[in-house]
Amino acid sequence: MVEHTQNPATAANAVAAAGIPGSATPAHPTDGIPLPAHGFAALDERVEALTSLPVDDVISQAALVLLNAAADRLGLVPGQEPDLDMDAARRLITALAGLLAAVRNDLGDRWDPLYAGLRTVQHAFREASAHPDAPGKGPGEQLLS
Repeated sequence: MVEHTQNPATAANAVAAAGIPGSATPAHPTDGIPLPAHGFAALDERVEALTSLPVDDVISQAALVLLNAAADRLGLVPGQEPDLDMDAARRLITALAGLLAAVRNDLGDRWDPLYAGLRTVQHAFREASAHPDAPGKGPGEQLLS
């Protein structure tokens, strides 16, 4: 009697291709995600522009984006009609506080003005809240205590 055996590598690829859990060659995490026709070209251009900057500049720019977005959601942008979005402001402030907590000892002179900006939007959030959080319980406050 002759037994037919399949090459183990071929068998593993067939299992992986079939999407069977525990396969030897897992599918790439994005295989099941349909990508837009343009792909990531626009994102790639932005990332390439950031790769030429010092890391402190990249982190500072990210913090400023969060700070400006929070200020906008709190109606603090001069010349614009205030349109409060407290949920979005809370999430942006918390994200900013998390970023600043992570780089507290790494930004040198840049950290203090960014922290002052964070404190400003935290204060504005408390002032704009119909039911202010208890002290220390506001957005991001627990991250930088």
